[in-house]
Amino acid sequence: MSLARKTAYSGYNEYKVNEISTVSQVKLIVMLFDGAVRFLGIAMENMTPRKYDVVNQNIIKAQDIVTELLLSLNMEEGKEVANNLMSIYIYLKKRLLEANMKKDKKILEECTKILKELKSSWEEMEKKEPSNQIPQAPRTSTGFSIKG
Repeated sequence: MSLARKTAYSGYNEYKVNEISTVSQVKLIVMLFDGAVRFLGIAMENMTPRKYDVVNQNIIKAQDIVTELLLSLNMEEGKEVANNLMSIYIYLKKRLLEANMKKDKKILEECTKILKELKSSWEEMEKKEPSNQIPQAPRTSTGFSIKG
C-alpha cells in the first residue's frame, strides 16, 4: 500500500473513531443495529454461492454486536424494558448460533426482521432526543468493528 493510501486510510479511520466516540448513546445503538443488519445481509447473500466462510464471519460479527447490546443494558435503571431487551438479545444470540450451525437463511431473515424492528424503535427515540445535547465523553473501544 502506498504512503498516500495509508495516510488516507489512517485519516478515514481517525474520522470514523471520532464520529463514533462523539455521538449520543441512542445514535450509537442505532449504528450497532445498522451494522448487525448489514452483516446478516452479507451472510444471506453469500449462502447461495455457498461461501460459508463469509457467511460464518458475518454471522459472528452480528453476534458480537448483539453481545455488545446485551452488555450495554443498564438493568438497574432500565428495569422492565432492560429485562425485555435482554430476553430478545439472548434469543437473537441463540438463533444466530443456530443459523450459523445450520447455515439457515430463514433464521437469518427472522433475526434481521427483529433487529430492524428494534432499530426502528431506537430511531424513534433518537428523533425525540434534544439536538443541542452536549456530546458525551469519548467511548473506549469494545474490541470489535461495526464497519466490517
